[in-house]
Amino acid sequence: MLSLRLAAQPRNRQALEREKKQNLEKMSQIRNILKETSSQKDVSLGQLKALNQQIKTQSSQINLLSEDLKLIETEMDELRRAGELLDRDMGKLKKEYAAMIYAADRRRQQVNPLGFLFSADSYNQLVARYRYLKQYSDARQSQVRQIESVQRQMEEKRLATERKRRQQKSTLLVKLGESKKLETLKEKQNKVVDELGKKEALLRAELTESRRAVSRLETMIRRIIEREARERAERERLERERLARLEAARRAAEKKRAEEAAAAATAGEKTTTPATPAPAEAPAVSDVTTKPVERPNANNFNEAEVALASSFTASKNRLPWPVQTGFISDRFGRKEHPVLKGVIVENLGIDIQTNAGEPVRTVYEGTVRDVTYMPGMNTVVAIQHGDYMTVYAKLRSAIVKVGQRVKARDIIGFVSTDKDGVSEVQFQIWKNYSRLNPETWLVPR
Repeated sequence: MLSLRLAAQPRNRQALEREKKQNLEKMSQIRNILKETSSQKDVSLGQLKALNQQIKTQSSQINLLSEDLKLIETEMDELRRAGELLDRDMGKLKKEYAAMIYAADRRRQQVNPLGFLFSADSYNQLVARYRYLKQYSDARQSQVRQIESVQRQMEEKRLATERKRRQQKSTLLVKLGESKKLETLKEKQNKVVDELGKKEALLRAELTESRRAVSRLETMIRRIIEREARERAERERLERERLARLEAARRAAEKKRAEEAAAAATAGEKTTTPATPAPAEAPAVSDVTTKPVERPNANNFNEAEVALASSFTASKNRLPWPVQTGFISDRFGRKEHPVLKGVIVENLGIDIQTNAGEPVRTVYEGTVRDVTYMPGMNTVVAIQHGDYMTVYAKLRSAIVKVGQRVKARDIIGFVSTDKDGVSEVQFQIWKNYSRLNPETWLVPR
C-alpha cells in the first residue's frame, strides 16, 4: 500500500507544479499589460482593473504555495513512515542474520564441514550434504544482500527527506516574498481607488458615455439579427413558392396524362379488335417534384447553418480566446461599479485587456455579417455561426468585409488603445436574441 501511495504522489506534484507555472505566466502577462496602463500620468479604471487582476493572481500564487507546503509535509510524512518500516525490516533482518551466524558457529564447533561431507556413507548422500551446505551458504548471502538493499533504501529516504526539508524552507521564503508583493499591490490599489474617487464627476460622465455606446452596440446587434431573420424568411418564402410551382406543374402534367389516357381508351372501344392498352408513360424526370438539397427548419435555417450551430454548441468551454494574451478585466452581467458606490453597471459580454496592437482572432468558423465603426466601441465585427453570433468590439481596425467566410483563429483586426493607454477588446456571444456569458464558452486560462 505504501508503494502505491508513493507512486501516485508525483502526479499530484506534477499537477501543482504545472498550475504554478501557468499562474506565473499569467502574472507576467498582467505585469506587462499593467506597465502600459501605468505609463500614463493619470490613473484610470483600466489600470485599476489590471491591478485587481494582478492581486487575484498574486493571491492564487500564495494559495498554490500554501498547497505546495502541505504537499511537501505529506511527502515528508510518507518518507518518515517508509523509513520506519525499513528500520523495522532492518532490525528483523539483523536479528535473523545474527541467529544464523550463531547457529553456523555452533555447528562448526560440533561438526567440521569437510568432515561432515566426507563422512557420507554413499555418493548420493555426499551430494545431498553438499547441496544442504550450499543452500545454507546461499541463504546467508541472500540475507546479506537484503540487509545491504534495505540500507541503501534507508539512505535514499534520508537524502530525500533532506531535499524535502530544503524545498520546504525555499517554498516558505518564496511565499513570504509573494505575500509582501501582495501587500504592496493592495497599497497601490487603495491609492488608485482614492485618486479615482476624486474624479467622481469624470467617472460618471465616462459611465454615461459608456452606457450609450453599449446601448448603440446592442441596438446594432439586434438589427443584424432581425435583418438576418428577414433574409432567412424571404429565402424560405421563395423556396415555398418554387416548391408550389413544381407541385402545380406536376398536377397539371398528371391531369393531362389522365385526359390523354381516357381519350385513347374511348378510341379503342370503337375498333373491332380491342387492342391491348399501352402502359401509361412514366412521368418525365422534370415533372417530378424535386426536394431541395437544403431543407429549412422552423427557424428558417438551412441544413448547413443548423450543422454549424450544432458544432458551435458542442464547442462550449473549448473555444479559443479572441486574443492570445490577456485577462478578463470586466466580466459578464450586472455588478457594482469598482469605484462609484451604489452604481450598478452591466456588461453584455466580457472585456479582455491585452497588449497594444494585439491581433484579434475569430473563435469559430462563420460568416462576417457586419463591420461597423461606432463611437465608444471603435470598429465592431459581427460573425454569424448558424443561430449563434460572436461580436468583437473596440478594434482599432478590421481586415475582413461583410459576407466573407472565416475560419477559427483567423485574424479579423487589431485591438485599439484608448486615451488612458488601455488596450481592451469587448467580446460577446449571442444565440438569436439571447445574450450568453462568453467566459463559459472559452477554454479556461
